[in-house]
Amino acid sequence: MRAVLFDLDGVLVHSAAVVERSWTGWAHRHGLDAAEVLAVCHGRPSVETIALLAPQVDAAAEAVALEAEQAADTEGLAACQGAAELIAALDSGADGAPVPWAVVTSGTHALASARLAAVGHRQPDVFVTADAVTRGKPDPEGYLTAARALGVDPHECVVVEDAEPGARAGHAAGARVIGVAGGTLTGTEPTLATFVETLALLTVDRDPATGDVCLHAHTQSHPHTHPYAPAHERVG
Repeated sequence: MRAVLFDLDGVLVHSAAVVERSWTGWAHRHGLDAAEVLAVCHGRPSVETIALLAPQVDAAAEAVALEAEQAADTEGLAACQGAAELIAALDSGADGAPVPWAVVTSGTHALASARLAAVGHRQPDVFVTADAVTRGKPDPEGYLTAARALGVDPHECVVVEDAEPGARAGHAAGARVIGVAGGTLTGTEPTLATFVETLALLTVDRDPATGDVCLHAHTQSHPHTHPYAPAHERVG
């Protein structure tokens, strides 16, 4: 592993309260069922969700207004468990050599930057946001763009995701994908290398066999492994 590519919402920042408030309000304003909107909005760019659910409106303008509303709403935002510690471990690195990391998110740069700052995370080495790509998740463009910006082969990256479109995107980019509970992933997806309850179960380690830096997942065996496989997996 030479780099880590994080999704933002549900991985580094708990933003579900803000997301659900804003999308529920948007649904009501447009006479849509809020539950149906919430079922499809996670893990994809706002403009794509709006175009899908309300093709009669100006999706780009609606998305700008919605994300401005979300950026100003910080009530309920919190750092995800273990996120600050994992970022610090990557910045310290194995044997003192920092591991570069990026954020690849379906939100805009302004929204994502505001959320990171609100919970005390530093800005990433590379930021790939919805306004920097032409195709959102599950397309791999965002993760490929991040790997290229870091100067790392995507196959040498680990992606950390909590949503099914993002896991598909990371897998399609050629990275190994760690799923995190709390979003739309169940842990049974074939796109996942492993699955953890929180980032607190991930540590930066060095593989004694290869000398490579890896993320060590202290977790139960992945659903696609033998049920008695060791509860410690090195990813990347």
